[in-house]
Amino acid sequence: MPTVGRLRIGSPYITSNPFREDDVLRILLAQKRSLFRAALAAVLSHEEDLEVVTETTRTEEVLSFAQAVRPDVAVIDLDLLIDTNLALAGQLNEVAPECAVLVLAGPALTEAVHDALDKYVTGFISTDTAPDQLSDYVRRVAAGQRMIDPVLAVAALSAPRNPLTEREREILRIAGLGSSSAEMAGRLHLSVGTVRNYLSAIMHKTGGRNRLEAFRIAEEAGWL
Repeated sequence: MPTVGRLRIGSPYITSNPFREDDVLRILLAQKRSLFRAALAAVLSHEEDLEVVTETTRTEEVLSFAQAVRPDVAVIDLDLLIDTNLALAGQLNEVAPECAVLVLAGPALTEAVHDALDKYVTGFISTDTAPDQLSDYVRRVAAGQRMIDPVLAVAALSAPRNPLTEREREILRIAGLGSSSAEMAGRLHLSVGTVRNYLSAIMHKTGGRNRLEAFRIAEEAGWL
């Protein structure tokens, strides 16, 4: 399988169906946007060998649903993973280790996010992909193939490198909760002046006019 950098790339097409006609793959679908989720469910369930057995728009329901229905493949919106600082991917792997994970991703898939998820995720596919390609990707990851949409691979590699240090990311994550400089200083065992210096450097690196805008920019870029 060809590679670009550290990202493995697979063809979005499948040449043969690795499943018998009586095999049906059970799918958990987790997508933030209800209308998009309904459309995806319709596309996948239209296939004779695919069945969407549960759907959700809520991050907190993914793990309980996975335990309840034991899906073969979980198709998950990257935004839901980002909402949990990517921890959901590891948690899903623990409660349903037999379940392949296919992530629907857009511009938020940077190389850093890909690398952070690589241990737990079987495949990445663009939200702009054609319906038949989505079905083929589901079959491929269920068969154990690890792959990434070529369009996403190029986008991830061309995304800006993360300019923030680990300490700056930690401070910015706390700032994103709305904490004051004094609260942050107490939590991190730093002086208020030191926290402010960190925030000033963070805003300079991200281009944010304030800490909350810096948080939004960093989150959208996948730097947190």
